[in-house]
Amino acid sequence: MVNSTHISYFILTAYSDTFFLKYLYFLIILALYFCIIGANVLLIVVICVNRSLYEPMYLFLCSLFVNELYGSTGLFPFLLVQVLSDIHTVSAPLCFLQIYSVYSYVFVEYLNLAAMSYDRYLAICYPLQYNTRMTSKKITVLITLTWSMPCIAILILISLTLSLQLCGNILDTVYCGNFSIVKLACSDTRVNNIYGLFFTVISIIIPLLLILYTYMRILRVCFSGSKQTRQKALSTCTPHLASLINFSFGVLFEVLQSRFDMSSVPKMLRILLSLYFLTCQPLFTPVLYGLKMSKIRIICKRLLYGEV
Repeated sequence: MVNSTHISYFILTAYSDTFFLKYLYFLIILALYFCIIGANVLLIVVICVNRSLYEPMYLFLCSLFVNELYGSTGLFPFLLVQVLSDIHTVSAPLCFLQIYSVYSYVFVEYLNLAAMSYDRYLAICYPLQYNTRMTSKKITVLITLTWSMPCIAILILISLTLSLQLCGNILDTVYCGNFSIVKLACSDTRVNNIYGLFFTVISIIIPLLLILYTYMRILRVCFSGSKQTRQKALSTCTPHLASLINFSFGVLFEVLQSRFDMSSVPKMLRILLSLYFLTCQPLFTPVLYGLKMSKIRIICKRLLYGEV
């Protein structure tokens, strides 16, 4: 048995020899990465430089856009190097760093979406008390928890994986995943599996339940409220729900693929779906909010085209 600390690198076998097509893949990935950076940076700048957008909803959105940049940066530079490389290996420290980046991105995304749903719940269900309930102090606490909780939870996850004895270093993936490494263990993994289940619950299940609860309350108010209330809820909640559904679809497939045998699914489709939540969500979110949120849309036009 070989202790995981003695493994200096992992081999990624999901990449196939594409010969001259690798340059096409490289250009596609690079173009997508530039689009993600441009869209998210633009909206972060729009929110930061316009004092009219210093509202809770837009501050949470800014946090969301920062996370999209963070998550995509944890993947795209790595993909660009691997696509051009003839030997698809990754050093052990870089592999665990990528696990930290990807997993914290997912955790922060769900917590951020939960905070946004709570904000919309207060705005729609308690409009007269909104300013006294959603204070600057509460916003600071929510954003701080959104970014600090994943740090602690994922460090524990990685430390448990580092303590395992591994019998190999071959990963059938295009990027590093914690459970992919745990499956290489030839020592007892019960603690890892239990904590992995706990991590899934706190990072995905609990935020989803909180979001579901807030939207049940919002729908109840909408059905019993005026037409104006319904329109307000529709305009602010539709982008949030669309973003949540899009992200959850990608995460769900990745969880299923890491835990169950998906060999019946074509390899290329498995690769694309495993990359979905890390590629489409960072681009989908800023485009969706940029189009749907009228304040952001107007300011973006003013910055880009000089329109009033």
